[in-house]
This record gives sequence, C-alpha cells and structure tokens, in this order.
Amino acid sequence: MDGVSGRRPRAGFWPWVKRAGRACARYVGRAPGTYVWLAVLLLTTQIIHHVSPEFANHLLRRRSTNLHELSKSPVRVLISSAFWIAGGGWWFYFVFYNIFHVPAERWLGTARWLAVVAVAHVGATYLSEGVLYWAIQHGYAPERARFTLDYGVSYALAGVEAVLTYLIVRPWRYLYVAGVVLFYGLALISSRDFTSVGHFSAVLLGLACYPITRARPGSFDPVLTVRQLKHRLADRRTATGAAGD
Repeated sequence: MDGVSGRRPRAGFWPWVKRAGRACARYVGRAPGTYVWLAVLLLTTQIIHHVSPEFANHLLRRRSTNLHELSKSPVRVLISSAFWIAGGGWWFYFVFYNIFHVPAERWLGTARWLAVVAVAHVGATYLSEGVLYWAIQHGYAPERARFTLDYGVSYALAGVEAVLTYLIVRPWRYLYVAGVVLFYGLALISSRDFTSVGHFSAVLLGLACYPITRARPGSFDPVLTVRQLKHRLADRRTATGAAGD
C-alpha cells in the first residue's frame, strides 16, 4: 500500500506490454495460415500502392484468372491470384479474415482449412469462367471479356463463410446459412455477372465441404457465447469495484 495516498501502486507498463504481446502471439499462433496470408496480402497491397498504374495493371493482368491466362498457365494464375486484393482494402479483409478464416482454421486445422480455401477458390474460378466462356460463345458477352481482370481472395472467403455453417449449433446454423445464401444469392440475381456467379458457386462449394468437417470437434453457440461474455463483464465490474473499495 502507498503510505501517502492509501492506493496500491500501479503495475508497470512494460509487464502489461509483454502480457499483451504473449496473448497476441498465442492468438496468431492458433491460425498461422490466415496470418501468413494476411502478411502476404499486406505486402502485395503496398506494392500496388507504390508502383505506377501502368505497372500495377501489368502485374494484375499476369496474375488474373481470366480465360486468356487460364488457357496459358492455369496453375500459376490460380495460385498467384489469391495473393492480391481486388477492392475493399487490406484492413477490410483483416477484419473479415479474423471473423471467418481464423475460427475456420482453428476448428478445422490448417490443412483442412487450406483444402476448403482451395476448393472454393479454384472451383468457383472455373465455374464462373466457364459461364463467361459460354456467354462469349453464344454472343451474350464480347470477345474482349476473355481478358477481364479476375483476381482476389473473395471466392475463398465466401467458401469459408459457408463451411462455418457446420460449426454453429442448431437451430442457429439454419439462420446463418440462410443469411449467407441470401446475401450471395441476391447479389447473383441483381448483378448477373461472372463474379457474382463465382461468389455463389464458392458458397455452394463451401457447403459441399461438409465431409471435411465431420470428424472435427467443437461447436459455436452464439447465445451461450453472449451469456458468457455478459458474465465475464459482470465479474470484471465486480472485481474492479472490490479493488476500488
């Protein structure tokens, strides 16, 4: 006790920083694939921001999964296209990766999570580009659409959003999957372009990954989580009040 003020001395700043650092390291370490991916996305985003628009366009065209590039080097563009952000900004994806990719990787494990990511990204790319090819062949899309820029991480994100359905307990999982399907379904109806086809396809492919999830333990109950959070906040207020007396 402080003999002058009667208050306990405050803990040092650096011990708090060390504890926060260890907590962050544990958090990141439980989803290493997600954070490696985010780190690469941050690097490529900075590259795009620091080169000329002409060079940026050249870089992205070489990494686009359009019909032209898929016909030349499918493996290269399918991999490289997943490391560049198409709209939204890095912080936008940082938030959504923590909401969806982090719990999915922790639940499924890195290998199974990567399998879902690959199925959604590759499968949705080929399905959407297949629809575009059909549209070109039948005169519904111009020939130059073969060279349309098509890159980014949103197909993989949509697939992971869908597969998380199987982590959520009933009956909340039905509300969740209905929301996901409705969100991407309305976008498909309103836009009717190959990108919205890709997103909706990724959702269906994510749902089709159910066999990957069957042996995984764990579940998420949103109501129980909210109750636990309320109890923790109440306990913290009680402890703070007791410390202040």
